[in-house]
Amino acid sequence: MVTIREVAESAGVSYATVSHVINNTRLVSPETRERVLAAMDALNYRPNALARSLRQGKTNTLGLVLPDSANPFFAEISRSIEDEAFKRGYSVFLCNTERDTQRELFYVDVLSNRQVDGIIFVAAGDQADSLDFLLHRNMPVVMIDRNLSDVEVDAVLTDNQLGGYLATRHLLELGHTRIACIAGPSSITPSAERIIGYRKALEEAGISYEETLVLRGDYHAQSGMDITKSILSLHPRPTAIFALNDLMALGALRAAAEAGCSVPEDLAVVGYDDLEIAHFTNPPLTTIAQPKKAIGVQAINLLVGRMSQKNRPPSRIILPPELIVRRSTQPQASEVEVP
Repeated sequence: MVTIREVAESAGVSYATVSHVINNTRLVSPETRERVLAAMDALNYRPNALARSLRQGKTNTLGLVLPDSANPFFAEISRSIEDEAFKRGYSVFLCNTERDTQRELFYVDVLSNRQVDGIIFVAAGDQADSLDFLLHRNMPVVMIDRNLSDVEVDAVLTDNQLGGYLATRHLLELGHTRIACIAGPSSITPSAERIIGYRKALEEAGISYEETLVLRGDYHAQSGMDITKSILSLHPRPTAIFALNDLMALGALRAAAEAGCSVPEDLAVVGYDDLEIAHFTNPPLTTIAQPKKAIGVQAINLLVGRMSQKNRPPSRIILPPELIVRRSTQPQASEVEVP
C-alpha cells in the first residue's frame, strides 16, 4: 500500500504538508496543494477519492436525518432516496434521531463537520432549531414529510389534509357515521393536517366532530392496539377506525382480532402510508398511499438544484396521496348518501 511518506517524496514536500492537505488542518499554498493532490492521484493513494473531493470542493456524500428509522415508512423513504442518490453518484449517511431534538442537533452538526454536500431532513418535532443551524452554515437542505411553515427551505411534502379527507369520506360513503381516529403526536404536523381532513369530511356529511373519538397514539403498532381496545369499549361503539399511519392500523387489526371483532364486518379499518406490509395483513389493509418513490426523486432533485444554485428562492413541492381500497373496509348494511 502506498503511504503518506511516499506521496510526500513524490510531491517533494514534507510528511506534515501532505497530512495538512488531506485533513485541511492548515493553509497550504495552492501550488503545493496541487502537487500533493497530483501525487496522490498518480500513486493511487487510498484516499484518492478524498483528494478529488478536495480539488472539486465536494465530497459526493449526502446526509439523511430521520426521526425513526425503525418505522417502515421511513425505511421505504430512505430506500427511495438512496436509490436516486446512487444514480447521481452520491452516497448517503443515515442518522436516526429517535425523535430527540438534542440528538438531532448533534447529528446535523456531525454531518456539517463531515462536509456532506447537502442534507435531506425530517424534523423530530415542531421546532426549527436544527434547520436554522444548517441554514446559518449555508448547508443545502431539503425538508420532507414535515411542514415547518416558519422556515424558508426547500421541501417535498404530501397533501395530508387531502389524505385525511379521502380516508374519512371513503368510510362515510360505505355508511359509517361513527368513525374513530387514532392520531399521532400533537407535535408532528402530518397528524394535525390529517385530522383537519378528517373533520372536513365529517362536516360535509353533516356529522358533528367529537373530540372523544380522536385518541392520540405514537405512530407505533402497540399504541394502535391499546387505543383500539379503548375504542371497542365505547358506547355506542364506533363502526370504523381511521388510523393516521399503517403501523397503528396494524395494531388496530390485532386488537380487533383478540376481541373477536370481525374486520370489516364489525369494524372497518383504514390506515395511512401504504407500507409494503399493508398487502399482507389479515384482511389486507385499506390505506392512503403516500408517493414514497416520488418523494425520494423530488427530494434529490431539489437538493442537487440547491447545491448548484444556493441563492435561488426555496421551492415547495406538494404531492397528492391516493386512496387504496382493500378488504379491511366494506359497505355497512344500510349505506348513506354523502354529499
